[in-house]
Amino acid sequence: MRRRRTRAPLAAALLAASLAAGCSGDTDRAAAPAEPPTPAPTAAAPTPPAPGSAAPGVPAGTAPSEAFAVGVRQLRLTRDDRPLPVTVWYPARGSAGGAAERSAPPAATGRFPVVMFSHGLGSRPDEYAALLTRWAAAGFVVAAPTFPHTAKGGDGRMLDVLNQPADVSYALTRLLALDTVDGDPLRGRLAADRVAAAGHSAGAVTTIGLFTGGRDDRLRAGVVLAGTALGVGTAFAGAAAPQLFVHGEADEVVAYASGRAAYEKVPWPKAMLSLPKGDHGRALLADDDSLRVVSDTTVEFLRWTLYGDAAAKRRLPTGATRGNLATLDDRL
Repeated sequence: MRRRRTRAPLAAALLAASLAAGCSGDTDRAAAPAEPPTPAPTAAAPTPPAPGSAAPGVPAGTAPSEAFAVGVRQLRLTRDDRPLPVTVWYPARGSAGGAAERSAPPAATGRFPVVMFSHGLGSRPDEYAALLTRWAAAGFVVAAPTFPHTAKGGDGRMLDVLNQPADVSYALTRLLALDTVDGDPLRGRLAADRVAAAGHSAGAVTTIGLFTGGRDDRLRAGVVLAGTALGVGTAFAGAAAPQLFVHGEADEVVAYASGRAAYEKVPWPKAMLSLPKGDHGRALLADDDSLRVVSDTTVEFLRWTLYGDAAAKRRLPTGATRGNLATLDDRL
């Protein structure tokens, strides 16, 4: 399922240098309540497919038209000697729009696509709750490992980023196994054939690695927030998996040009959301107006790539440029 990774010492050293300034951008952010995303109506080559077409490898379908309440739970995993606690946000029963509820009963019906999210250096999954709960409210199960060396409170071993694609694949395997575990709340709720990877900064490096040397063939799409390919390379492999890059042009940690260079190497359908005034983290994940643009754009992208919702793809350019806060290079 996965290709063996070849490590490049020089690239790894450059990666460490580029991330030394820190990834989280705003590590003291409070987790915001889940806000309902923009409602959806009820109703394999790198060149753009026909307008309105389904995503590669995913049958045409329709994403949920109503927002969900959000539940949250913890999985205690270990890969070899690597502890990997995983925070899972998921669609839940109840009224949409409130804060995520610990161990809330999952939504009564439906199988939900899965998004594996990787945090940045010196960060932790709950710092991204403002974005990730919006994904869950839109109908996705979002699982975010806390990595043993690069999380807040870890030893800051930056080059361990190169081991994290394997951590994500392991966590994905364990999560998907819950779909058949008697008595588990997520039994029968996981769409194992509709999985995406996403990540911010060092987590974006991890995400790119899952499509290059550490290719996980279960992944249908990727979302790269303020990322670079240093250390993991741009030898994108396997079946076409559309990619959405999001990057602030004023990023003070990972240069916009570095993210753009990685984006240009993607051989599949792709788009890049650029925020002219965006920095490394706050404008992407904490500023209200920019957060809404990033949230709505990523939700529409995931609706298209994981639910096969062609209408979401058609809406994506309009939402991405709302308020003139961002531009979209659309090659989907």
